[in-house]
Amino acid sequence: MATLMDSIDERTQLAGTNHLEVLLFSLGTNDDTGRNEVFGINVFKVREVLNIPEITTAPEMPEGVEGFVSLRGDMVPIINLQKFCKFKSKEKPGILMITEYNTHVQGFLVTSVDTIQRLNWEQVKEPPPLLSKQMGGLVTAVSELADKRLVMIMDVEKILADAGGFYDESIFDGIHKIKSDQRHTILFADDSAIARKQILKALEHLGVDHVGAVNGAEAWKLLDNLAKKCEERGEDITSEIQLVLTDVEMPEMDGYVLTQKIKADPRLQHLPVIMHSSLTAAANQTMGRSVGADAYVPKFQPRDLADTLQQFFDESDKRIDD
Repeated sequence: MATLMDSIDERTQLAGTNHLEVLLFSLGTNDDTGRNEVFGINVFKVREVLNIPEITTAPEMPEGVEGFVSLRGDMVPIINLQKFCKFKSKEKPGILMITEYNTHVQGFLVTSVDTIQRLNWEQVKEPPPLLSKQMGGLVTAVSELADKRLVMIMDVEKILADAGGFYDESIFDGIHKIKSDQRHTILFADDSAIARKQILKALEHLGVDHVGAVNGAEAWKLLDNLAKKCEERGEDITSEIQLVLTDVEMPEMDGYVLTQKIKADPRLQHLPVIMHSSLTAAANQTMGRSVGADAYVPKFQPRDLADTLQQFFDESDKRIDD
């Protein structure tokens, strides 16, 4: 696994192709079903994969959190995905995946890692309700691999939120209503239930109207329909929507492709697009700019989101006044 991130430049070229690369991993053979389920995590979120070092425990740790490891001087929290997902298996975790989400670094204990697979977002779908219920809502998408295995992509944002200690209500402190004489409505797209909940709460604090979508394909359909209605009335799209806020990783159509389609459409190309993602590395922000995103804001940083929205709405109000 030493070469896991060696081809980062090649992966950067995936922006706008509606593809992603996932590292496949296992939590062991399920005692209840006898199957070795396959899970996936975006390669861009994986910093390294290593054998499990010594884990330091602490009192009153949240369920599924094993403790901390010292990694190059930093104390990294470790989550046992078997325990956290209530996944029963006689096989014990033997691998530690170090990941980065929203500038937070944490480790996930898994039984084994497999290969890196390139998937097309069009073949990545929302999980069936029964599967979602069985996994406690921790699976955000599913896709069939070439060998007919089903890969389940975990909603890591929900895992981190449910684990406790990573995000709390204080992240909304200091957010006030947008200063504007105009009414503002944004369209947001995100496939993660926990992320949508946080976005809605932030927008409520800001006093901003909103239209929501669960993926890029749904967002594009909403925008296209609104644009057609505006054309019929002889109005600009901004009479309905003033800004688009989009996640990057989404089933069917990712945020890169959604942004490209918006910026290539004469009816929509002047709409500001803010990418709102847990992929916060410089390479991901560069990818966002390359497809036309006007700004890039890390998830679960609502004060940063509020500041960015205020900036764009100030510019919009100024154009109206002029």
